[in-house]
Amino acid sequence: QVQLVESGGGLVQAGGSLRLSCAASGSIFSIAVMGWYRQAPGKQRELVAGITGAGRTNYADSLKGRFTISRGNAKNTVYLEMNSLRPEDTAVYYCCANVKVVGTNSWEDYWGQGTQVTVSS
Repeated sequence: QVQLVESGGGLVQAGGSLRLSCAASGSIFSIAVMGWYRQAPGKQRELVAGITGAGRTNYADSLKGRFTISRGNAKNTVYLEMNSLRPEDTAVYYCCANVKVVGTNSWEDYWGQGTQVTVSS
């Protein structure tokens, strides 16, 4: 019913930048929060950043100042600008959205397939 598709991952040298994009589509009535998580090999998935429809943001403390989350004008897209990348930022980055599907009264979380970000030293 709802699909999230990420793009923009890839290989970058330390100190470089990448911009991730995520677009939500399907039977969407409303999206409350969109965000990014990441999972490095052998580690648990962790929050990177989130943003509400009103534009309020929250970030993992360790990433403040380097990463910026934003939503597109259509509100069904979310971006993650990543600057001053470090090898420890290497992970699969997942987009997520808290969505109210058309015809339902409940909010559910949906996830994208993930996009690989690799930062070389």
